[in-house]
Amino acid sequence: MTDDGNTSDKTGGAATMPAPPTRPGLLRSLAHRLAGDEARLPVEGHLPSFEGATGWLNSDPLTPDGLRGRVVLVDFWTYTCINWLRTAPYVKAWDAKYRDHGLTVVGVHTPEFGFERTVENIVVQSRTFGVEYPIAIDSDYGVWEAFANHFWPAVYIADAEGRIRFHHFGEGEYAMQEMVVQQLLAEAGAEGVDVDLVQVDPQGFEVPADWRTLRSPETYLSYGRSAGFASPDRPRLNEPHTYAEPGRLGLNEWAPSGPWTLAQHAAVSNGAGARISFGFQARDVNLVMGPAARGSAVPFRVRLDGSAPGSAHGFDVGEGGDGTLAEQRLHQLIRQPGSVRERLVEIEFLEAGAEAYCFTFG
Repeated sequence: MTDDGNTSDKTGGAATMPAPPTRPGLLRSLAHRLAGDEARLPVEGHLPSFEGATGWLNSDPLTPDGLRGRVVLVDFWTYTCINWLRTAPYVKAWDAKYRDHGLTVVGVHTPEFGFERTVENIVVQSRTFGVEYPIAIDSDYGVWEAFANHFWPAVYIADAEGRIRFHHFGEGEYAMQEMVVQQLLAEAGAEGVDVDLVQVDPQGFEVPADWRTLRSPETYLSYGRSAGFASPDRPRLNEPHTYAEPGRLGLNEWAPSGPWTLAQHAAVSNGAGARISFGFQARDVNLVMGPAARGSAVPFRVRLDGSAPGSAHGFDVGEGGDGTLAEQRLHQLIRQPGSVRERLVEIEFLEAGAEAYCFTFG
């Protein structure tokens, strides 16, 4: 996930910034273009097999041959990815609107973090986010590799003959993607399809980023992957260490303080009072984190510029800044209701046993 742009890749590399919102005139132009034979969608290849999936949810296993006659939208996702979460309302709306007209949405869940391989976690989070279409569990990256994919989220749209006709990486271009679905359904002979574009009501993590004010990128906290480390102590790999309090942090600088182990998969708190401080500019601050021991709970406290966040608290935190870490997932710490400027967020774990993976912003 790379929040300096609108896609995530497996290596955490940079991504492009999202396109501006589509204007009505551009929509008409796109509709006219898609309707004309002179701009027929190209054939990009054939729909690869899903046989690399390690399991399925909401469906029996699907195959390209079994899907012939239907338009297929393949959506690569992983449940902690903020970029995917902001696209999810559209994918769910397309599934609901076009399923009976011949569209099949296949969500390919390919994990970024180790805990996302746990089927129970995928089941819980897919229900939490209302994913009702078929899910191919791709914990061994078999489907990812069959598509030669590199991004979360990534959409591939195949026609009724099993030919991939369009793809899109990252957030945005929702109108274009939906009009492609409509064109391929029309090519397949679907009738009575409402050509008005879906309207969505994003909630929680699904709310689009405030791209105008966003200046902070996704930042990993594991050893060797992170940028912006600004502790007065050098980082120590897989070695318990009590880190000193940082000085003033600049924009996009972060530092641990107190007892931590910076492991290859995450930063792991070793005792009460372990804190992470981050200088940021964004409306939203999110953190992928969870208890190291399944079934345990770790209390935490969030401060914004040294004080309780009040009305700027995220939905996983109270106005006083208190929260409890009980699941391995994305947590929202801050959602500011007013103006956005450079600020300092701090999270303190009141007991040992928390794993912090990466910050994302919105």
